[in-house]
Amino acid sequence: MRTKKAATKSKTIPNSPCSNRWINEEVAGCRFKDLRLGKRFGKLLGMMTEGIGESLPYACQDWANTKAAYRFFSNSDVSEDQIMAGHFQATHGRLSQADQKILMLHDTCEFSFQRHKDSKIGLLGRPSCGKDKDGRLKHITVRGILMHSSLAITPEGLPLGLAAIKFWTRKQFKGCNALKKKINPTRVPIEEKESIRWLENLRQSTALIDNPGNCVHIGDRESDIFELFYLANELGTNFLVRTCVDRLAQDAGTTVAAEMKKARVKGQHRIEARNKLGESYEAELDITFEQLQVLPPEAKAA
Repeated sequence: MRTKKAATKSKTIPNSPCSNRWINEEVAGCRFKDLRLGKRFGKLLGMMTEGIGESLPYACQDWANTKAAYRFFSNSDVSEDQIMAGHFQATHGRLSQADQKILMLHDTCEFSFQRHKDSKIGLLGRPSCGKDKDGRLKHITVRGILMHSSLAITPEGLPLGLAAIKFWTRKQFKGCNALKKKINPTRVPIEEKESIRWLENLRQSTALIDNPGNCVHIGDRESDIFELFYLANELGTNFLVRTCVDRLAQDAGTTVAAEMKKARVKGQHRIEARNKLGESYEAELDITFEQLQVLPPEAKAA
C-alpha cells in the first residue's frame, strides 16, 4: 500500500545577472552604519522579490535566512529612511531619463493587524461587524499602521518607482473627524493634523524631479487642502485633486461649484463600466474646465 506525502511549497531563487543588477541599483543609495547590514538587505530584497506577497519564512526558505531577516528588521541601527534611500535614488535616476510628463499618484493605505489587547500599534477604527442577539450593532477595534505613498508613473501607466513614503499611527496624530468633536479643524495648524503628510510627500517627491513643472501630482478628496495648493505653486509644480470643499472663488462673491456650473462643456469622454449585476454599460462624461482664483479659508486668509 502506498502512502501519499503532503505537498509543501518550495521555490528556487534565481541568481541571474539581470536580477542582481536590478537589486544592486535599488540598494546602491542605502547608507547603513554597518556594511554587513547593506549586504543583508540586498540578499533579503532578492529573496522577497521572488516571493512577493508571501510570508518571510516562505520567502527566505530556511530558518537561517528567516532568523537573519527578523534580526535585520528589529535592529535599532536600521531605519525606514535607510531602507528607502536607495530606492528613492533609483527612482530619481528613472525620472531623469523619462523625457515626458510625470504623474505622481498620492494615496493612503492601511495595514491592519489582529490584536486582542491594546498595544503600541495605533487605532485605525471601530467598524460594525453585524448585530448581537438583541439586534444591537457590534463593533470591533481595528489596529494597525498607515502608509502614505507617492508613486511616479508615465501617462501610459508605466511605474517609475516611489518618490516619497510616510508611515504613522493614530497615537501620533488625530484625524480630522476626531478634531471636529473638539474644535474647528480649519483653525488648527496643519502641522498638528494628519494632513501634513500630503505636504511632506509633495515636497519630497517634487525634489526628485529635475523639472517640477513637468509633473502633475494627483490625489483624492483628502488632498483638497489649500496649503497643498499654495505649496505646489511655490514649488513650481502642478496638481489635480478631487474637490471636497466648495471654496470661495474670484472676488469672494461666488464659489468654485457655482462657477463650474456656468462653464461650457469643452469635450466628452466615453468609458465602459459595470453595474452591481456585472452588466456592462457605456457612460459619457462631460469635460469642463475654467481658470479661477481660489481664495483661502477665512480662518487662514491672513
